[in-house]
Amino acid sequence: MELKHYLKPVLKWWWLLVISAVITAGLSYFVVSGEPPIYEATATLMIGSAFNSPNPSGNELFLGQQLAQTYSDIAQRQPVKDKTMAVLGLDLLPKYIVRPVPNSQLMEIIVRDNSAERVQAVANVLANQLILQSPTAPRPEQQERDAFIEDQLSSLQANIKQTEAEILKKQAELEAAFSAREIADLETEINGLQSKLRTLQGNYAGLLDNSRSGASNTLTIIEPAALPQIPVGPAKLQTVVVATFIALAMATGTAYLLEYLDDTVKSAEDVDRATGLPSLPSIPELNDSSKRKILVAKDHPRSPAVEPFRALRASLQFRYGDEPNRLLLVTSAKPEEGKSTISANLAVVFAQSGKRVLLVDADLRRPAQHKFFGLTNYIGLSDLLTKYSQNGKSPDVERILSFAVQPTGQDNLSLLVSGRSSTTGPQILSLGTMKEMLEAASSYYDYIILDSPPLLAAADATILSTNVDSVLIVALTGKTRQKELKQALLQLTDVNASVLGVVLNRMKASNSGYYYRYYDYAEKPEKQPVKKPKKTPTKSKEPSKNLKTVLPHPRPD
Repeated sequence: MELKHYLKPVLKWWWLLVISAVITAGLSYFVVSGEPPIYEATATLMIGSAFNSPNPSGNELFLGQQLAQTYSDIAQRQPVKDKTMAVLGLDLLPKYIVRPVPNSQLMEIIVRDNSAERVQAVANVLANQLILQSPTAPRPEQQERDAFIEDQLSSLQANIKQTEAEILKKQAELEAAFSAREIADLETEINGLQSKLRTLQGNYAGLLDNSRSGASNTLTIIEPAALPQIPVGPAKLQTVVVATFIALAMATGTAYLLEYLDDTVKSAEDVDRATGLPSLPSIPELNDSSKRKILVAKDHPRSPAVEPFRALRASLQFRYGDEPNRLLLVTSAKPEEGKSTISANLAVVFAQSGKRVLLVDADLRRPAQHKFFGLTNYIGLSDLLTKYSQNGKSPDVERILSFAVQPTGQDNLSLLVSGRSSTTGPQILSLGTMKEMLEAASSYYDYIILDSPPLLAAADATILSTNVDSVLIVALTGKTRQKELKQALLQLTDVNASVLGVVLNRMKASNSGYYYRYYDYAEKPEKQPVKKPKKTPTKSKEPSKNLKTVLPHPRPD
């Protein structure tokens, strides 16, 4: 499957994507433009003193990282928040996060708010409150204890130095001694001093463990929060881009959903997928100046709008041949799909090519051909079929045609109107008279085109399809549903009708490039004078008695 098939919903609903993107971008920009600036302040703390130690151990580093995670959780607790609000006199703290720096003993307190002074104050006060939660917090009783320990450490340090000096002095005397008694006394004194030194060192180490020096569970502010000068938000451009992207994604999804739910035929691929029938040359949607010109092939033969009908005629002539398809039935699945308009213009272009054509309005319920050509509908197909079915005699078909067929003002084209409206269409059309009339008329005309009712609206088209050589189905682009087209085709295949294909009517310009390529090549019809054909005046509703001149000479075999 081609990439174009996947992009088709986007190309079709491009206006929805554009409108969604423009509206969302405008609204998001309007919203973020009114938001106040956001400032950010960060206070950094360090856990333990391993950073200051020349030989930190792995256990100290690991313990510091674990404590950082614990303090990060404590900072989010309500007691810390309450004390911070009490210090700052706030009723509510701004949003903040506390996170440990990965693979380190550092911890960051990040505060965001629309006031630069407030974020700085909150970050620093939160850091101080965390320090107060640690065991090394500066409390009065702890300060006295720390002073006592420091004094004891100083005294022990002095005694240790003095004892070391005495040991060195005694060792010097020991080296100068000569008598055994003197040597023994000095050795005893040295051993006593060494034992005293060990005791002093043990006491010093014990007191040092109870002091703050070298403690692992301590918090220190190494970088207080500074007053931010530049706001960090809101990210206006990023917000607009993200919102626009989301809107585009949703609009694209909506386009694909609408395309999935829409099972109407819009292209030749849809026709092939629904019926397996070939799609014949399509009829594009006419421009504004041609919408009211139903018989554009007759009234404006040089108009580019006629070219699709000529392309359809050529396809029927050369693709399927003339002889097997001289009796052509044009129908559709539902009403108002353009089958009458296509029937009339197709008959005109066949006549313009030199073929003798009889157009039969077989839509007995909603006839339209007499309106197109400006003729009366006094006597037509329904009246003739009803009259001869009541007589029960074999009809004189040639006399019927000579009496009822009317000229259209287009050379080589005659029209048999439907006659007075009838509600017994299926009964009349199922009689053998219709078949006899078509067989007799085929000896006078090269083509006989029947405009029949829609297949799903009445049984008339199904009955008529058994009396013709081939059937042409008209589908309205974007309106005829695929299941309706399938059902219409099923009715024809049930009676073994020969279906030539499907004509897509009112094809969008993007899907019917032939018409517009021709329009660029051809001369614009407005610059060419067009002679209007003279209409046959009709003074009364009674048909003329001399209509036998309409019937052409028999068609040579």
